[in-house]
Amino acid sequence: MRRSVPLRALLTLALLVVLSAIAQGQTKELHIAAAADLQPVMPTLAQAYEHATGIKIVASFGSTATLTQQLMNGDPQDVFLAADFTHPEQLVAANLTVEHSPVPYASGVLVLWARKDSPAQPLTLDVLAEPRVQKIAVANDQHAPYGVAATKALAALHLTDKVAGKLVVAENIAQTAQFAESGNAQVGLISLTIASSPHFREIGSYIRFPRVYPAIRQCGVTLKSSKNQSEAQDFLRWLTSNDVQAKLQTMGLDPAS
Repeated sequence: MRRSVPLRALLTLALLVVLSAIAQGQTKELHIAAAADLQPVMPTLAQAYEHATGIKIVASFGSTATLTQQLMNGDPQDVFLAADFTHPEQLVAANLTVEHSPVPYASGVLVLWARKDSPAQPLTLDVLAEPRVQKIAVANDQHAPYGVAATKALAALHLTDKVAGKLVVAENIAQTAQFAESGNAQVGLISLTIASSPHFREIGSYIRFPRVYPAIRQCGVTLKSSKNQSEAQDFLRWLTSNDVQAKLQTMGLDPAS
């Protein structure tokens, strides 16, 4: 006698087949915690990487110190792209990374930026000490590597005392740029990645700081907690490839050192 398959079993099997087909058709994603200076850079990188591999990049941004703390607390990311060496090294020391040492992917560049209608124009470093500049946006040197660079640069140029009452401190370098963009500060000490982006080039101008600050050695790591470790490591290798390094130099980052 032929036994019939229960309807419930057939429906379950059909559902599994459909879910399997959907899963196979989904685009794989890599989740990246990225330093705030990379906000103008990541869309171009993400588009290029997805075109090359079919893998979609999902990026979240913040100050390097804040992102590090979040990762220490278990934030589920695949890759961490910091704006320094020190913070990813902390993750290495905590045994949270696949790598035994952070991977350098770029060197950051500090610039002085102001709106075209700012009283600080025309821009020179001397303008920082002049009365026409009342507010100077800088990133928090406790959270942001570009903030550390700004503090060191001002000290090296003997400007610390002259600008002490003018500083407007932002959480990260993206917020620093927002303060200067909005006019809440007449100038901002920001990253070249932001200053050279199309919008900031259109509404303002910048000059580079002399290299009187410690190198902003931007490094990345892959997280042991990632379920996509192989793809995450592939992304870091791609990021440090010659072609991508050349592209980064057109977007405000110097070669990795």
